[in-house]
Amino acid sequence: MATVTHTTLGDTRMRAAVLIEPGRIEMQERPIPVPGPDDVLIRVSSVGVCGSDTHYYRHGRIGDFVVTAPLVLGHEAAGTIVDVGASVDRTRIGQRVSIEPQRPDPDSAETRRGHYNLCPHIRFFAPPPVDGALCDYVTIGAAFAHPVPESMSDDAAALCEPLSVGIAAARKAGLGAGSRVLVAGAGPIGIVVAQVARAFAAAEIVVSDPDPARRDRARAFGATAVIDPTAGPVGELGVDAFIDASGAPAAVSAGIRAVRPAGSVVLVGSGAETMQLPTQLIQNRELVLTGVFRYADTWPTAIELVQSGRVDLDAMVTAHFALEKTAAALDSDRTPGSVKSVVTVS
Repeated sequence: MATVTHTTLGDTRMRAAVLIEPGRIEMQERPIPVPGPDDVLIRVSSVGVCGSDTHYYRHGRIGDFVVTAPLVLGHEAAGTIVDVGASVDRTRIGQRVSIEPQRPDPDSAETRRGHYNLCPHIRFFAPPPVDGALCDYVTIGAAFAHPVPESMSDDAAALCEPLSVGIAAARKAGLGAGSRVLVAGAGPIGIVVAQVARAFAAAEIVVSDPDPARRDRARAFGATAVIDPTAGPVGELGVDAFIDASGAPAAVSAGIRAVRPAGSVVLVGSGAETMQLPTQLIQNRELVLTGVFRYADTWPTAIELVQSGRVDLDAMVTAHFALEKTAAALDSDRTPGSVKSVVTVS
């Protein structure tokens, strides 16, 4: 990686929190990256901690993605543009932005169809071997650095990334005015999905989670009803859509049975690689079952939902950590009451 040679920055080195091996984060000094012709250079301000980050930290892999070399984690990020590539308007310098952390191949068939999140050549922040945002500076394509209003906090700008997952799920589920939806899991993504469902004017938002504190939290963020799945079968609720944010096979099976004929099932949670599904019921009810893999064209909606106050991302933040305390941030999900931790970089 080249070092910065232009004059907009005084330094050519930056801090990075680097995963060396499972359970070990090391602070390193690295060269500040140079933006390509169509890129912007961003001084990172806030980085949200995702469950995938903690999984890489503890286990060194997620499925086929294996950490075999030092890796910078973090993909929920925001910051300020401090330099631009040769093809980018220099008036963008100084803009506060939310980072859509992916670089699709513009020539792939998936990108041309508008499904750039499914591009087989995409380079996404933090799955190995691509470094993420737990460092002082990152580069991204200019179109993937989304300007945010001054009224939006750095934390909320960073959390537009998980919000985008919720938006993608709600769109796949066909949520709209009057919809009835069941959400399994009241973790950060389940809470985001509940907020998006409320913003999309869903009439009933039922959240299922075995933890009573999480159920209470779901109510605070928009659930109209909550269910303890350990107390008995969820039952045939007849909802229009089921969105799984748990990845638990039992929750998926129960959720599918709760959907009315011709309804939708959207799998968001990352759990078992394979699971048994009630295929005859899916067939007989003509259910539409699909998954969500990240997002495409969600940031304008995310920013509008936050700016309008229909989604509150700041209220989800339960802890802040300095960059040097990244290891503690990655373990903070084990703290009772934790929802979303944010690493404050600058």
